[in-house]
Amino acid sequence: MRGIPGFKRLRLKIWRRCTLLLLLLLWAACWLVVSALLFVLHRSVFSERCTDEKSHRILARLCLDYSSGALTGDLCEDLCVAQKLVYKHCLYYDRGKKVIQADWRGQPIILKSKKEIFSSYQHLSMLEEVETQDIPETELLLMVALEVKNVLGLELSNNSMGPLWTRKKGPRWKAQVASMWSLLQQEEYIYFSLLQDFSKHVLRIIGSCGHFYAVEYLTAGHAWHKTLFPLENVVGPSLAGHRSRVRAIIDIALSFLDMVQHFDNDFSHRLHLCDIKPENFAIRHDLTVVAIDVDMAFFEPKMRDILEQNCTGDEDCNFFDCFSKCNLKIRKCGAQRANNNLQVICDKIFRRWFSPNLRGPLVSLPLQLQLQKAVQECAEPGHVDAAGHQRTLKSLSELYHLLRVTQRELQRAE
Repeated sequence: MRGIPGFKRLRLKIWRRCTLLLLLLLWAACWLVVSALLFVLHRSVFSERCTDEKSHRILARLCLDYSSGALTGDLCEDLCVAQKLVYKHCLYYDRGKKVIQADWRGQPIILKSKKEIFSSYQHLSMLEEVETQDIPETELLLMVALEVKNVLGLELSNNSMGPLWTRKKGPRWKAQVASMWSLLQQEEYIYFSLLQDFSKHVLRIIGSCGHFYAVEYLTAGHAWHKTLFPLENVVGPSLAGHRSRVRAIIDIALSFLDMVQHFDNDFSHRLHLCDIKPENFAIRHDLTVVAIDVDMAFFEPKMRDILEQNCTGDEDCNFFDCFSKCNLKIRKCGAQRANNNLQVICDKIFRRWFSPNLRGPLVSLPLQLQLQKAVQECAEPGHVDAAGHQRTLKSLSELYHLLRVTQRELQRAE
């Protein structure tokens, strides 16, 4: 009888080990099933890998649609017939967006489209209902204005539609209208087109073919780069020295401040940048800062619509780099942005440049410390009131002054 308790303990140990083994096997089986389901459901994500083969296939399909008369554009002939627009390599695919580098008559350019295939864009039903030639141009302009309002939240008059409406009636009129309509469904294209003649801080549009549009080629910045932007690619190997790099950084910082002032004051509505990082900017040879990715840029009317959401706390009112405050009484986010472009640029760009590890003998230590302190104060979150606005203006003015003084010190040191 004494052996029975020992036998029970042994059975209990075996049962526990069997249970643990079964649980492990069950967990492994579930993991395999879930992984398989995720692969099946999201295989489109895996197929988004950027390859030369797929890029050639995309452009071949574009040319096939051009030859059939479905689409047109001022670059189609060079791409599909004359071979003066030549594919170089794929840059990236991101959530359907295709970005391809090409060479156009010896000039490097970037081809962009939000979607891969022309037929994926919303079709303009009016093209089938009536003869395209019979559609009054005033009616087409009205449709363009309505689409811009839908996409950007802006009211445009007919005489400000020039950059978006350059088509003329001709043998390919139907294809022209269809191509225009596919481009108007791409926010970035609208931004670049509308701001062409008003801002040096956005990419220049070179032309289009169907739903693909071409912009100037500029090398984007990278967070991992020591100076955030590959300065040697901008003005050549002369920037190899420390003095030249520091001087270039000061000039670029001043251009960032010019861009902030410009986007805040020079349009009918303030332009908010909600995704500020080096990868979304590039530097021209004259050291001008250029916004090269504006998928997350919004004019004030659209920004207010985005921010004004239900909330239980301030964290619910964060939209990437654009923040608002939660009104707990009505549980609604404020429509007005609490931070601003300058604050985010100071936080994500200037902190990297004007930190202790970038100090050197080229600029006096007191000036370096002043600049570092000004950047730290500028990067602090603001407030939605007059005092917050005044603090932003003070930061902007102080940074301008300190950067100009730094420029003069560097010039005297040469």
